[in-house]
Amino acid sequence: MTEREAFTEWARSRQLALLRTAVLLTGDHHRAEDLVQEALAKVALRWSRLESGHPEAYARQVMARDHISWWRKRRREVVTDIPDGAGPAPDPDRSLVIRSALAGLTPRQRAVVVLRYYDDLSVEDTALAMGVSQGTVKSQTHLALRRLREAMPELAELLREES
Repeated sequence: MTEREAFTEWARSRQLALLRTAVLLTGDHHRAEDLVQEALAKVALRWSRLESGHPEAYARQVMARDHISWWRKRRREVVTDIPDGAGPAPDPDRSLVIRSALAGLTPRQRAVVVLRYYDDLSVEDTALAMGVSQGTVKSQTHLALRRLREAMPELAELLREES
């Protein structure tokens, strides 16, 4: 099997998993597709060195860093305050509740939550992927979880019901 064939096979098998992570990171399906495409292009350029290592970890790192660079350039942190009792009743569909919860976080907090809890990365691996210190990961995780508890109590209830 040639390098090109090996990369193509790997990319086809991991593309959906990477896209799910990117959608959670960005909150926007179109931006997520672009992010995955950029990451796959960067993995392809380094495939000979990554093939025997961890290409998916590298791809996740590229996505996280590219997304952070993207939102740093725009510097628009839109955080929605949801007043108590306002708005429609929470949708029981888990994915909609999770997306809604993630939309209320800053981009950095969203990235930390997705990498730590969705991709199950350690604090150290999350810090490496985001290019920040472990202390930053811990503080952003703390702030994000507090914001999620305050703004989306139905998320905690939904997760309790599933366990």
